[in-house]
Amino acid sequence: MTTKPKAKRFRIRRSGSSAAPSATAAAQPQPQAASRAVSQADVPQTPRQEAVRAAKEKAAQDRAAARAQSPEPAQHAQEPARSGEVSSARETAANTDIDAIRKEGLTGRQLRMARRVAQRHNLPATSDFDAVRLLRQKGIDPFQRSNMLELVVPKANEDTQKDEKAEQNIQLPQTVPLARTNLPSPHLSPARQREEEISKIQRDLVARRRKKLGLLLARLSFFVMLPTIIAGYYFFAVATPMYSTKSEFLILQADGAGGSPMGGLLSGTQFATNQDSIAVQSYLQSKDAMLRLNEDEGFKSHFNDPSIDPIQRLEDNPTNEEAYKVFRKNVKIGYDPTEGVIRMEVIATDPQVAADFSRKLISYAEERVNSLSEQKRSDQMREAMKSFKEAEAERREAQQRLVDLQVQGSILDPEAVIASIRSQINSLEVQLQEKRLQLAALKDNPRPNQSRVEGAEADIRRIQSFLDELNAKMTDMSQGENSLAQLAVRIQMAQADLMTRDMMLQSALQAVETTRMEANRQVRYLTISVEPVASEEPSYPRSFENTLLAFMVFGGIYLLISLTASILREQVSA
Repeated sequence: MTTKPKAKRFRIRRSGSSAAPSATAAAQPQPQAASRAVSQADVPQTPRQEAVRAAKEKAAQDRAAARAQSPEPAQHAQEPARSGEVSSARETAANTDIDAIRKEGLTGRQLRMARRVAQRHNLPATSDFDAVRLLRQKGIDPFQRSNMLELVVPKANEDTQKDEKAEQNIQLPQTVPLARTNLPSPHLSPARQREEEISKIQRDLVARRRKKLGLLLARLSFFVMLPTIIAGYYFFAVATPMYSTKSEFLILQADGAGGSPMGGLLSGTQFATNQDSIAVQSYLQSKDAMLRLNEDEGFKSHFNDPSIDPIQRLEDNPTNEEAYKVFRKNVKIGYDPTEGVIRMEVIATDPQVAADFSRKLISYAEERVNSLSEQKRSDQMREAMKSFKEAEAERREAQQRLVDLQVQGSILDPEAVIASIRSQINSLEVQLQEKRLQLAALKDNPRPNQSRVEGAEADIRRIQSFLDELNAKMTDMSQGENSLAQLAVRIQMAQADLMTRDMMLQSALQAVETTRMEANRQVRYLTISVEPVASEEPSYPRSFENTLLAFMVFGGIYLLISLTASILREQVSA
C-alpha cells in the first residue's frame, strides 16, 4: 500500500492587484482586535490580564505594519508556478498568533486553564496555545477566574451562551490606578510557589520544634530540676552535720608453721585469717553488735536527739529494726581480702561519741576473735586428751592382767622355773649313769666289795627316785589348763598387749603435745593499725556530691520513664 506524498506548505505572495487584498486581509483582524479590546476594556481587568492584552495588541500592530511595508516582488509573474499545498491567509494568521502567544511566556497553569475554558465553550483547539488564540477571537478571557458551577451547565445555542457571558461580564464602573500597569503578576511561578511552600513547612517545623522543646524543658524542670533543687536545699541548709571516725585493724595468726605443708605455706598471709576476718565483719554489722552498743554507749538515745534533722533522727521509743537501719547507715565496715585489712567508719553527731563508738566496736571484735580461736583450740585439745586418757586406761588394764597371771602362777618367770627343772633332771640323769657305770665296774670284779656295791646300788635308787619326782613335777606343770606352759603363753600374750598399750599411750601423749602446739599456733590476735581519732570538722553531708547524685538519679528515672512511654506508644500505634 502506497501513501500519497505530502507537500510542504509555503506562502505565495501575489503581485499587483493581489497585494491589496492581502493587505486588506492582513489588516482585517485589526477592527476585530480593536473591537475585542474595546469590549474587554469595559470589563475590569487584572494587571496580568491588562499586560497580556497590551502585548497582544502590540503584536497585532507589528504584524500589520510589517505586512504593509513589505515590498512587492517586481517580476512575480515571471516566477515559475509552484506545486503543493498552499496555506490560506487564515492559517497563516493563526500560526502567527500562536507564535506571538508563545512569546508571552505563559505558565503551564494558565495554559491548562485555557484548555479547560476552550473545552467548556466547545472550541476545536489543537493545543493549549491554539485554545488561547480561539478564546481571544471569541472575546473570552482565558485566564479569568470562574466558579466551579460554570463547568456544569446545559448545552445551549452559541448566541444564548454569548448573551449569558455578556450578562455575567456586566459590572459597575471601577477606577483603575494608572501606576499599576508595570506591577508583577499576582500569580507566582511554580519555583516561587515551591520555595514559599518549603519556607512555610520549615517555619511550621521550627514552630513545632520550639513547642516540643518548651514542653521538654517544662517536664525536665518539673521532674528533674525541681526535685534536685529540693534535695540541694536539704543538703546545704537543713541536714545536720555528721562527724566520722575512721579506724583500721587486722587479724593475725601466731608465728610458727602449721602441721601440714599447706598450713606452713599459707601461714603469715591474709588467706590464713580470711574466714576469721569475714566472721568479724559480719558480727560488727549484725543486730547483736548494735544491741550491745546500745546497752554500753546508748546508741538509740544519741540518734534520738531533737537537734538532729527529721530525716536522720530516730523517733521516740524506736524499735530495734528502726535503730538497726540507722546503725547500718552510720557504721560502715569494709574488708579488703588482698591485704586482709578491715576498715571501719563510724558516723555520729558528736566527734567524741563517734570515737567512743568505734573503740567499743573494736573491743567487741577482739572478744569475738578470741572466742572463735578459743573454741577451736578447746575442741582440738579436748579430742586429744580424750584419746590420751583412753590409751592410758587400756594400758593400765593390760598391765593389771599381766600382774594377775604372774600372781596366779606364784612365780615371776615360768620359763626360768621350767629351765631350772630341766637342768636338774639333766644333772640327775648324768649322776645316775655314772653310778650305774660304777656299779657295773664293781660287779665286774671277781670278788667285789659288797659294801661298795650296796652303796652304789643305794645311790642309784635315791637318784632314780628323785629323778622320777622331778619328771612327775615337770609332767604336772606341762599339762592342764593351769599348767606352767599355758601360764607362760598367757603371760607372753599379756606382755605383748602391754607393750602395744605402751606404744599407743606414747602416741596419744605425742598427739596431745602436737595438738597443744597447734592450738598455740592457731591463736588469733586483733591488731589495730589505725586508732580511732575524733575529727574536728564534719564529714557529712557532702552537699555538692549528694546534689549531683540526686540530679543524676532523677534524670535517669525520667529517662527510663520517657523511653518506656515512647516504646509503649510506638507499640500501641503500630
